[in-house]
Amino acid sequence: MTRSLRVTVLGDGGWGTCLAVLLNAQGHRVTLWGAFPEYIAEMRTTRQNRKFLPGIEIPASVELTSELAGSLKDPELLVVAVPSQYLKGVLEKAAAGPWGRALVVSVVKGIDPGTLQRMSELIRGTVPARRICVLSGPSISYEVARGVPTTVLAASEEEALAREVQEIFSSERFRVYTSTDCVGVELGGALKNVIAIACGAADGLGFGTNTKAALATRGLAEMARLGTAMGAKQPTFFGLSGLGDLITTCFSPHSRNRTLGERLGKGSSLAETLKGMEQVAEGVTTAQSAYRLSQRHKVEMPITQAVYQVLYEGKSPAQTVQELMLREPKPE
Repeated sequence: MTRSLRVTVLGDGGWGTCLAVLLNAQGHRVTLWGAFPEYIAEMRTTRQNRKFLPGIEIPASVELTSELAGSLKDPELLVVAVPSQYLKGVLEKAAAGPWGRALVVSVVKGIDPGTLQRMSELIRGTVPARRICVLSGPSISYEVARGVPTTVLAASEEEALAREVQEIFSSERFRVYTSTDCVGVELGGALKNVIAIACGAADGLGFGTNTKAALATRGLAEMARLGTAMGAKQPTFFGLSGLGDLITTCFSPHSRNRTLGERLGKGSSLAETLKGMEQVAEGVTTAQSAYRLSQRHKVEMPITQAVYQVLYEGKSPAQTVQELMLREPKPE
């Protein structure tokens, strides 16, 4: 076991809260920051995150705060768990923090809609962070918090940094592998949310396992095509952060993106669906970013394009499925 570290987790969603509890159980001194003072006060009273991780006790030894500057006094480890569309704003407010000294671990799965940057790129371009690692993989927070055996990847261009994060986070129920392919790991974690929306829509339309298997398989091919065009290693997409995360997100009843797609498939509008969801479905923003990246890199991504058209052009899920099925025949 590593020595006890001073840890700050930025973001009190389900995943941020889950990792705060996990790191606390491993003997680290953890502060969990959330943006809304009233909700943090409620969490202090109940010692639960009822909105995002119900039923999981937050130990008294985890400090809960809504004071951003206070949470950044002198952490040795900074876990960034803010949803991608809000991340830049939070980073700009936190720019004076100890980013140059701390080990920074990004667990955010998304692509910045303004710059089309990966999350580690956005962090590095907004704050003076030097030591950045990505933690990603098939990891539904609801299951991790309950001790369900889970395996993820720590990715950094510096192999030693990935091994350091591996040692900090690993436990008997949370196994961490390492990778040096940050591009592939981050894109896998982001793009699978778009495919999960498509699989959810298939559920909502009443289709079966055949349809979901086709969407997931061809969706993985799209992810790998774009990833390699952007400099990722193709095998990464057949590992934990690609295929593994894709399976979890497309088939889990706890997946926010699959659930959103299911509601769209049943006839709800995007506005209605988002209004009824407490947690952020990253795939909504990522669909737009992925579509733009496919155009920039001239990569064919028909499923991603179909999801984009449903979300942003008002096409019906049934119509997009028909168009996908009637595309020109070709070899696999």
